This record gives sequence, structure tokens and C-alpha cells, in this order.
Amino acid sequence: MRADFYYLTRVPLEKALPGIAERVLASGERLTIVAEDEKLLTRIDALLWGYKPESFLPHGREGDQPILLTADADSAVAQNIALIDGIWRDSALGFVRAFYFFDSQSIDAARSAWRGLADNGEVERHYWKQDDGGKWVEGP
Repeated sequence: MRADFYYLTRVPLEKALPGIAERVLASGERLTIVAEDEKLLTRIDALLWGYKPESFLPHGREGDQPILLTADADSAVAQNIALIDGIWRDSALGFVRAFYFFDSQSIDAARSAWRGLADNGEVERHYWKQDDGGKWVEGP
């Protein structure tokens, strides 16, 4: 499985997540977006409805959705998971790809998760950071 760690430094989650969701759907796959914070899920739900006037990111809070917003990662049927609240969940290891978003407030948890996955031979880790223009570049 592939674990992509996204360090949000210049562009907030609300700007980074929809683009990734759009690419996942364009590839014909599904995405589960996970957060324990109900207010955060509600904000992302509203964001996905109006992300771009010319596009629609089909999503919902329950059922069989192309993009599922949930607090329970175990209820997902997608190949991809986005952990958006800075909390790594080992249930993400059951997916083909995990997108793990963290910021300066959750950097210690991200470092711990990164180190915890280092010895797992089934996990391919990637670290992404933003350059001065906000573009994602793969870090060392």
C-alpha cells in the first residue's frame, strides 16, 4: 500500500483535498474521507458541493458513495482513504492508498506515524511538502 504524507504549510486542507479527490474519481476509484471532528466533516461536505462551478464531486455521509465522508474508517469500501484531521489510523493500511494530511499542530503525530511505518515492508511511504508557490513537491 502507498501512504502519502501531505504537510500543509502554505495551502490549507480546503484547497488541497478537493484536487486530490477529483484525481481519485477521474481514475475511476473511490475515496473515503475520515475525520473524528463532525464540524470538519460538515465543512468538507459543503466544500465538495461548491468546489468548482463547472464540476461536481459526488459524495455523501453514508451509503455507497464515490466519496464517503465518515468518522469510521472501517465502514469504507473505497480503495483510497484521506485522513484529514492529523490523526493516523492503522485501519488505513487496509486501503490501496492513504492520503494523510497534517499541519504544524499535528506534526509530532505525523512524525510518529512516519517512523511507525518505516519497518512495514508492505508500505511505500511518500512525503509531500509545498514550495513557495504552494505546489506539492516530494520531499526527502
